[in-house]
Amino acid sequence: MKVLSAEFIKGIRGTDPISYDGVTQVAFVGRSNVGKSSLIAAVLNNRALIKISNRPGKTTEINYFLINKKFYLVDLPGYGYAQVNPKEKEKLQKLIIWYLTKSEIRPKKVVLVIDTRVGITNFDLQMIQILREEGHSFIVAANKIDKLSKLELKAKLDEIKVSAAGGEVVALSATKRTNIDDLLRKLPI
Repeated sequence: MKVLSAEFIKGIRGTDPISYDGVTQVAFVGRSNVGKSSLIAAVLNNRALIKISNRPGKTTEINYFLINKKFYLVDLPGYGYAQVNPKEKEKLQKLIIWYLTKSEIRPKKVVLVIDTRVGITNFDLQMIQILREEGHSFIVAANKIDKLSKLELKAKLDEIKVSAAGGEVVALSATKRTNIDDLLRKLPI
C-alpha cells in the first residue's frame, strides 16, 4: 500500500458516530514512549500531521486519520508510563479498553507498537491477552531497531517473537524509516 493522502478527521473520548460509519479501521496502540506517534508519522509520510512530543502520554484522545479516502488509521492513547496525573492515566486506560473490548468496533488490524530495546513488557503482555481474547488480528511493530547492534537486535527479536506467542512481528525504525514498507504491506487495506 502507498499512502497518497492522509488527513486528520477528529479526536474522540468515547462513543461517536465516526467509530461506526462503516469505514475500515486500523488501530495503533502501545505504551507511552515507544515511538508510536513517530511510527504513525513515518507510515503516513507526513510528520506535520502528527503531534510528536518528547513528553510521553501526549495522545489523550482516539484520533482518526482518513488515509487514501478509504480507511481510518486510528491512533489510541499510550498506556503504562505517561507523564499525566493518575486520574488522567486511568481515564486513558479505560478509553483504550473501551475501544478494544466494549465499543463493538472491529478494527481490521491492530498494530501493537513496542520499543525493541525494552522488549514486550507486562503491560504489552496484558494488551496481547486483550487482543487475543477479543479476537483482534494484530501485528507487533518492534520499533527503534536503529538503537541496537546487530547482535543485540537478533537476541531482542528472538525474545519478542517468543513473548508475542505466534503473533506476527515486524522489526522497524520510525526515525530511519527502516521496514516501514514491510509494515504497510501487512496492513489489510
